[in-house]
Amino acid sequence: MTEGRDVRLWMKMVVVIGMTLAILVPLAMVRGVVHERQEYRQQVVRDVAASHGRAQTFAGPVLVVPYRERVEVEEADAQGIVRTASRVREDAWTFFPTALEVDGELRPDVRRRNLHQVRVYEWDATAMARFEVEIPADPGPAADRRIGEPYLSYAIGDVSGLRRATLEVDGTARTPEPGQGYRPGEGMHVRLAALGPGRTHRIDARLGFVLAGTERLSVLPLGDSNTIVLSSSWPHPGFGGASPRRREIGRDGFRAEWDIPGLATNARDFLLHAVREGGNDGPREVAMAETVGVTLVDPVDAYAMTDRATKYGLLFVLLTFVGFFIFELVKQLPIHPIQYGLVGLALAIFFLLLLSLGEHFPFGWSYLAAAVACIGLIAFYLSAVLRSVWRALGFAAMLATLYACLYGLLVSEDNALVLGAGLLFVILAALMTVTRKVDWYQLGGALPRVRP
Repeated sequence: MTEGRDVRLWMKMVVVIGMTLAILVPLAMVRGVVHERQEYRQQVVRDVAASHGRAQTFAGPVLVVPYRERVEVEEADAQGIVRTASRVREDAWTFFPTALEVDGELRPDVRRRNLHQVRVYEWDATAMARFEVEIPADPGPAADRRIGEPYLSYAIGDVSGLRRATLEVDGTARTPEPGQGYRPGEGMHVRLAALGPGRTHRIDARLGFVLAGTERLSVLPLGDSNTIVLSSSWPHPGFGGASPRRREIGRDGFRAEWDIPGLATNARDFLLHAVREGGNDGPREVAMAETVGVTLVDPVDAYAMTDRATKYGLLFVLLTFVGFFIFELVKQLPIHPIQYGLVGLALAIFFLLLLSLGEHFPFGWSYLAAAVACIGLIAFYLSAVLRSVWRALGFAAMLATLYACLYGLLVSEDNALVLGAGLLFVILAALMTVTRKVDWYQLGGALPRVRP
């Protein structure tokens, strides 16, 4: 007799677990829709960036001094005999600034396309660099070294975003020319007068420019000493790379300052590698360098928040079904698996409503509207299933508490783990407290039959 009771209890538990797993299908479909909409937004970002300017990287200036000289090399002929031959080698010396100061303000704006908003900016900046370089002395007449025309080179991630540029070298206005950046055809440069060998030369360069970009800006600290200052009226910055030495963030915007010695960054090595590779790996290598920069962050991204919320969907369904199961055993009120399924689908629909409303309204109001709609629907349905309005309101209150806790997890991303762990502990403690005196053997024997 006891064995038969246990079988009936376990069969009911298997049915509940099966219905919980079945709800994973619509939850997965909802997550698929979220990812699809995220990809659609990324396409909108790419379209806006193509016309306004992509995420920008600024590097420079560097002083490049090309030269050619005759060198003796050992070569093997057709018979394998090694002979010494004279060849002309072309190379260049690359010098980095002794001091680099970059100061600029990001003027943010929002471009709207269809349902999506894309954060863009115009960076009004000044880059001042000082060079103290010593050109190697002439090795002698045998080398026949000839120093070419040196030039200052600035690298810009997307030169199409350059709105204005004025350059002064040693106090004299110069007109920059396109090219000579870390990728072929991008960036800009200016030719200088020849530099004599065996002497130390001092060069001061000042570049004033306006650079348009989308969402993110990075600066490579290439000097022996680097001072970089970025400011903006955007109140939600996300700093990347090295952490600012000083930062001020408020409702009116932010200001961040970096002081970075050249020994503390490998930006030079990455840039030199990109140049040696002919620009083929330039974007990847520069992106890997220890840049400093900022991202204009959307504090409430509806897609990211909805995606994070769906990860808790199974927990919602499981807790609701466990509540049904315990209620069914304690109150001896049969609940059909289809009724489990319909309530589970209503819980899954919440996330779809959240996504669709979040594309049109602020996330907080969208969350509230979706939660009220789903909780109201479930309470209305359960008032008939549980044969009591008060019982339905009790379950609705439980769901409202869960939704409120989930919202707290979503808006407190830095504390999500500790809050989530605390929530699970409280839920488990509540279930153990409620069922600590339950005689499961007796409940198994009194398990009600499912109504036809």
